[in-house]
Amino acid sequence: MVTKQLSDSSDEADLRRADSLAREIFSDVANKWALLIIEALGQRTLRFSELRDEVEGISHKMLTQNLRMLERNGLAERKVHPTVPPRVEYTLTEPGQALRATVDLICDWTHQYFGRIEAARRGFHA
Repeated sequence: MVTKQLSDSSDEADLRRADSLAREIFSDVANKWALLIIEALGQRTLRFSELRDEVEGISHKMLTQNLRMLERNGLAERKVHPTVPPRVEYTLTEPGQALRATVDLICDWTHQYFGRIEAARRGFHA
């Protein structure tokens, strides 16, 4: 994916425009793995292996890709400690913590409506 540079144009922040940077950012962070990683990192700094344990079912490749994306967008930071073997830790940045508040709301919504959604799915016949 080509990363756009933010210009002074408000068009760049318009999610409805196909060529907007805002849409690219939204696409990056609005996936299940990114949301689960943000939730896992919300309380504390974690090592890669700890994150993989926290986010059940995520592959090594998907965790790596999503951590890189979160770093690229300034939502997480990676700290490498000069040990043998190197110890790498991840933590949310201030913008990442702010996004976590939204992720928490999505989690709360999921818990609140889980039963209704489950019932609707059982009753749905395509």
